[in-house]
Amino acid sequence: MTVVLACDLGGTSFRAALVDETGATLAEARILGPTLIDRLGWSEVDAGHWWTLLVEAASRLAAEDPGAFGRVSAIAICGVTRTQVFLGRDGRPLRNAMTWKDVRAEDLLASLGAALPPTHPETAQVNAFHPVARLAWLKQEEMAVFGDLACVLEPKDYLNFRLTGVRAADPVSVARLLAAARPGPSGEPDLLTALGLPADVIPPLREPWQVVGPVQPGLPGPLSGLAGVPVACSSNDTWVGVVGLGAMRPGFCYNLSGTTEVLGVVGEEPHRAEGLLTVDWRGLHQIGGPSQNGADTIAWLAGLLRPGGETGDVGPVVADLLGPPRHPQPVLFLPYLQGERVPYWNPSLRGAFVGLNRQHGAQDLLWAMMEGIAFLNRIVLERAEAAAGAPVREIRFGGGAASNPAWRQVKADVCGRPVVVGASGEPGILGAAAIALSALGHFSSLGEAQERLVRVAARHSPSPERSVAYDRLFALFRQAEDALSPISAGLVALSRDTGPLTGHPVTPAKDRPS
Repeated sequence: MTVVLACDLGGTSFRAALVDETGATLAEARILGPTLIDRLGWSEVDAGHWWTLLVEAASRLAAEDPGAFGRVSAIAICGVTRTQVFLGRDGRPLRNAMTWKDVRAEDLLASLGAALPPTHPETAQVNAFHPVARLAWLKQEEMAVFGDLACVLEPKDYLNFRLTGVRAADPVSVARLLAAARPGPSGEPDLLTALGLPADVIPPLREPWQVVGPVQPGLPGPLSGLAGVPVACSSNDTWVGVVGLGAMRPGFCYNLSGTTEVLGVVGEEPHRAEGLLTVDWRGLHQIGGPSQNGADTIAWLAGLLRPGGETGDVGPVVADLLGPPRHPQPVLFLPYLQGERVPYWNPSLRGAFVGLNRQHGAQDLLWAMMEGIAFLNRIVLERAEAAAGAPVREIRFGGGAASNPAWRQVKADVCGRPVVVGASGEPGILGAAAIALSALGHFSSLGEAQERLVRVAARHSPSPERSVAYDRLFALFRQAEDALSPISAGLVALSRDTGPLTGHPVTPAKDRPS
């Protein structure tokens, strides 16, 4: 029986599994980390920690099922995107990678926009999250790093490079860099040239199901026993997770909820809408994109309500908090704790609970949070459906949050579409396995792989009564967004001051009146 090693590098954990040709998991490992280095506007990670996690995961799988590990015939790794690893000419990272949350380039956007070719199609797409903006920040703030830059890699491509010694990328994951590297319509330079970078900072391209190269000999731990095994290029965690959901088909919507969420509509033609990303998905097209919210938002609230509840599996904490009945008057939650990407691309947005009264409890806050994220899903879905000119058949929902039946039903009621979850709790792992098996020729296409491997576990239809109530609440949500957006901007501007409030005197506990 064919066995593949499938890995999913997430924002807060690394998951790996040994999967056979039927999609069955023979052994699995989940390791928390690495710790992100976060401060106001900055978010970094040491790329070497990802390699440490891969080696550790392989060791755990080899210990759990040595026979299956010894039969591994291919490897595929998917991973977080909108994160850049900057390699020098010696093949080593020049500095920490910038993660998907990093918005340090926001302050130079005005000057950058003036320096880039104004008629280039990608110039209008450059925001604080764009790789071009981050490269411009490097040029301005870390010229030595910029001058030695030889290659920009996605996280999974960095791990593929460590496994094989070959630099490669897939066109889905580096879509924005590829768009930036194309010449303008009137012969003006591309955006990389405008920054003073050669086009070869983008590594050679492979399709996700194509092989990058074999595992090189001499790797640490049990990876040494996989020398010669082919490594598929794979793609980012969204694209691969959509395959694992069985949603890589026209007319389907996907919603992947891990550390953050991604929602999009898949179709045969490219469509465009304000604030949404349109990406060539290798024969299909998606319109939608990533948010800054998801299970991490729920973990934040769980940690506030139950100290320590944000670590590990927050599912039991959430189930316990949802136990008591909710108050008849709902609370609104604006889920912008870390700014927002799709559809606003505004790092200065901030979160808020609106409508609290003295009778509200922890359960009301949690319901509001689930509903607020679902309202954001609805905004993206409505824009995507309007652009595509037709409603989607269903929403395929996956990731850690998809294990919660209450949240699944909320999404169905808010969005007015059936929500379907697969039997696999790890669509990224199943999708990576499908890619590895396709690279081996086990399936003729990813379409066949989806048909053979993906199984539906549950289907949630919208409740007409609750959907009507959610329509009214959604209208209030949009009003709250409009009203509080300028207040968010003012608070962020205040935080950039010298921070006088942080020095407010506090009465020592021993001097407080009893």
